[in-house]
Amino acid sequence: MSGQGGRRVLLWRHGQTTWNVERRFQGQTDIPLTEAGLAQATRSARLLAALRPDAILSSDLTRTANTAAELAQLTGLSVTLDEGLRETYAGHWQGLTNREIEERFPEQFAAWRRGEPVRRGDGELETEVADRAVPAIERAVEKLPEGGTLVVVSHGGTIRCAIGRMIGLPEDTWGSLGALSNCCWSVLGSGARGWRLLEHNAGTLPEPVLGDEV
Repeated sequence: MSGQGGRRVLLWRHGQTTWNVERRFQGQTDIPLTEAGLAQATRSARLLAALRPDAILSSDLTRTANTAAELAQLTGLSVTLDEGLRETYAGHWQGLTNREIEERFPEQFAAWRRGEPVRRGDGELETEVADRAVPAIERAVEKLPEGGTLVVVSHGGTIRCAIGRMIGLPEDTWGSLGALSNCCWSVLGSGARGWRLLEHNAGTLPEPVLGDEV
């Protein structure tokens, strides 16, 4: 889908969790926000509310739903929860640190670090994450008004896969998109040739693009 009508999709990562701090692979484990994570969500929501979004779509896990609730409270919008936006299911890797994963699953870990398609912990491939996340986003985009803005509250891995698929990057290059910090976001805008990545890992309001070919 090309996203006609000047629409924007803002993909917002959830706030900090204890497992983020401990650098544990969360996957679909339902870990709540820390107090600092909730404060991040509150601060970011104040900025994002200024963009006057038209709809909020969120993963149904607690850390994303609670992040989305901060924006809903300021905008008066309801939040649509969709399990298609959950983080990558990573099976046996979930709850482990990188060091623990490398010790217990050395071959899988090495292949993942090389950028090969890997079912981490016998879980999902990145392409399968995109297969479920992108249709959820596209369904919500179709309901936007002309020039409307959709805020999607999701997880770092899922957002990277969705962006890669939506802007047409080859699957083996999705890892070239840098990781999102907690409560930072990326912005896709629709153009004549489909979606374009306008902002990535931003924590301030998007600025107009001046003096460049757009």
